[in-house]
Amino acid sequence: MPNKSHLGLLQVFWGNGKGKTTSALGTALRAVGSGFSVHLIQFMKNGTGDSFLALPGEIKALANLKNFSYKRFGAGKWIIGEPKPHHIQEAEKALNYLKETLLSSNYDIIIADEILYAVQLNLLKEEQVLEIINSKPKNKELILTGSHIPLPQIFEKADLVTEVKKHKHPFDKGILARQGLDY
Repeated sequence: MPNKSHLGLLQVFWGNGKGKTTSALGTALRAVGSGFSVHLIQFMKNGTGDSFLALPGEIKALANLKNFSYKRFGAGKWIIGEPKPHHIQEAEKALNYLKETLLSSNYDIIIADEILYAVQLNLLKEEQVLEIINSKPKNKELILTGSHIPLPQIFEKADLVTEVKKHKHPFDKGILARQGLDY
């Protein structure tokens, strides 16, 4: 049985570099291996559907672990330009699900993947995320990922803020995301 007395922090992974979700899932892997239960909520990430075959490799691998679970929300494609009403509705559904999940006794660590992009892209308001943070049970670890822009009010509340900064990226040379390496 893991020692849960030190849980309850807020972690943030943000920046314009590759690895925000990967960092959160690395934490999940370590936590699950230590006996903690982890639930991943993905904002804006079900563009290819929720069938097991359509999932990214990292979720397929983690989904086989006893103490890991996930739920994905999204409107089918990444948002370019102004969000459409269905994009906002999906983000709201994910936010409401996150609120419910934080109250559940089933999970020790909850990852809200891409929630900060939902703020950056105007699907959610920063105040909505701050409300989640302020109402988070003291014994739950919460990890937030996403956003290329700083969100100072959220960062102020966080116990850990890690900026993932790009120096070079294959996309700059026209190389698109590669299955098994980038998703």
